[in-house]
Amino acid sequence: MVLERTLIIVKPDGVVRGYVGEVLRRFEMKGLKIVALKMLKLERSEAERLYAVHKGKPFYEELIGYITSAPIVVAALEGNEAISVVRKIIGPTNPKEAEPGTIRGDLGLTVTKNVIHASDSKENAAYELSIFFGEKDYVKYEREG
Repeated sequence: MVLERTLIIVKPDGVVRGYVGEVLRRFEMKGLKIVALKMLKLERSEAERLYAVHKGKPFYEELIGYITSAPIVVAALEGNEAISVVRKIIGPTNPKEAEPGTIRGDLGLTVTKNVIHASDSKENAAYELSIFFGEKDYVKYEREG
């Protein structure tokens, strides 16, 4: 068993369309623990840190504008192989390619408005989590059921 911690972001379209509870429910139903959670309106500087890997790409400014356009919900999830489990639950970036039953397949509209962002590796999870949470933000508890 490999216990991992990863980041998910319910993007602006997921928040304004009322999908925060549905998104979090899917992860909890799979047995992942929410160990940190907050809602915020991302500042440009935070968005630039989050999407630094895309700087210079043609879609960068649109991405920054979108992620700062409305509130987001960020959560740290913890569980056995959490990163790969989360990636499977969310589906591919393009909702048209995502299987029914995945978050993006069921709820996503476009490549940008696809409801959710999730870390794709241990390194990216550590980096992205550090943008939103410090060690004092994580809550330890045992899940039942």
